[in-house]
Amino acid sequence: MASFNKVSSPVLIYALGGLGEVGKNTYCIEDDDNLIIIDAGVMFPEESVLGINYVIPDYTHLKNNRNKIRGLFITHGHEDHIGGIPFLIQNVNIPAIYAPKLAVALIKHKLEENNIKDKVTLIEYDEDSYIDICPSFKVGFFHMTHSIPDSYGIYVDTPQGRIVTTGDYKVDLTPIDHDISLSKIAKLGEEGVDLLLSDSTNAEKEGFTPSEKSVIDSINEVFSKAPGRLIISTFSSNVSRIQQIVEAAVNHKRKLVIVGRSMESIITMARKYGYIHIPDSAILSSDNVKTIHSNSDICILCTGSQGEPMAALSRIANDDHPSIKVIPGDTIVFSSSAIPGNTASIDRVVNKLTRKGANVLTNSVLMNLHASGHPSKIELRLMLKLFKPKYFMPVHGEYRMLRIHAELAQSLGMAKDHTFVLANGDTLSLFKHVVRQGTRVHADDIYIDGKDISGLSTAVIKDRKDLSQDGMISVLVAIDSKNNCLVQRPQIISKGFLASSAKTELLFNASIDLLEKNLNDLFKSKVTFNEIKNTIRNTISQAIFLATHRKPMIIPLIMNKIHE
Repeated sequence: MASFNKVSSPVLIYALGGLGEVGKNTYCIEDDDNLIIIDAGVMFPEESVLGINYVIPDYTHLKNNRNKIRGLFITHGHEDHIGGIPFLIQNVNIPAIYAPKLAVALIKHKLEENNIKDKVTLIEYDEDSYIDICPSFKVGFFHMTHSIPDSYGIYVDTPQGRIVTTGDYKVDLTPIDHDISLSKIAKLGEEGVDLLLSDSTNAEKEGFTPSEKSVIDSINEVFSKAPGRLIISTFSSNVSRIQQIVEAAVNHKRKLVIVGRSMESIITMARKYGYIHIPDSAILSSDNVKTIHSNSDICILCTGSQGEPMAALSRIANDDHPSIKVIPGDTIVFSSSAIPGNTASIDRVVNKLTRKGANVLTNSVLMNLHASGHPSKIELRLMLKLFKPKYFMPVHGEYRMLRIHAELAQSLGMAKDHTFVLANGDTLSLFKHVVRQGTRVHADDIYIDGKDISGLSTAVIKDRKDLSQDGMISVLVAIDSKNNCLVQRPQIISKGFLASSAKTELLFNASIDLLEKNLNDLFKSKVTFNEIKNTIRNTISQAIFLATHRKPMIIPLIMNKIHE
């Protein structure tokens, strides 16, 4: 354990994202003078969140404590752990970003893609690194096995005790790339862990998560049996899976066509750093697909396994892709499992592809086309046994997963009051090796529409949902503020509310009659514009709700007569 000068302030641990959801992982460790951040992810929105590209954490608390920030530590290169970096560094100054080799390359590319020209200090770490980042925090690392190479857990030694986060992992004893450091994990556990934060994504699943190598037999079977073209969709950042698909394509003498911007960029970087090996002669441009004489000589590797509307596979399903169209007899493989909330989108894409004559294969009991990168219950128990934490905070999962993981720790003998199922913004206070729940910090979702880093608040998203469900009513009111009266009868214009009909016309006329009466009563004394707006909004919304039981957005538009 590290030694420190005497420091009296407690250490706060909290999440700005990553609790009660699968995505936008952002965890913070803070004392009176210092603050470090672990991961800075994004979450991809559900279809119901209209017009939104990404969801990121609200960085208000970090902006308010910007002078305390000492660095950002990245566990691995998946989007839900690095995707928020361009937005974070434009909100606050990050002195340095510490990341493993592949993640450094992916972050550099992400910053270039977002035209961020400010110099960002990127420092590569490995398992032997131990970073004395500030007087309060010393940071070390240990290898974990995940679906992308260079995945690490992080431990933070503080004057008040040791904090460990596993990052994303599974206990894969036959990994594609590097082994999990079980010996170092056990050593950290023997030295003493005060608080463990651990991945909960698969907490509902009993047993072990299958090894990544278990997928290769199914992939080879698909390659050998597919009569025509083979189109395989997987996560672009699942480098271990992509390497297996590439090897199968080369072994079965199929030309590889890489489709999708993120897939192309990640494969380019992974080849550069030696994580993926593809001979140049095996790669074919999508523009040259038609030059291949036999369809059985092609394997198309693309993005879109989650049914994302703008991803390559969705564009192919919608006949929107410039180079690739579905041919009857194509075999299309979804080498992934559905992220919660994406099932309906995936089903739509599968149905469209099937209607076009493709044979669509998804992960199932009979066809093992995907192995998760997250731990199931036996692995969760093993990690708790090896680390032997005094206190436990499950992270990275929906609420039910966090609760199951906490109950799992309790079943191994941990006291219930030593486990904490928290929400984003809830804090834990570590002081003299004792953990208690602290006061909340500000935490919310920010919705990124386009590339505006300021984002949209939840209130704006609520307005969009209200508009999509009940429509909008604009109420035009012309007044003479000098003489305190209406100039003419108010008018109503509606969009997305009710179809135009005689019944709708009667409803609007009755609402206007009531509004005229209420405004004339209001004008009997001096009034403010806010009072006029509130009267319009309250009168019309109540009248509409009583008649229809719907709540359209009411927008008062007040025009004032100008006197010469």
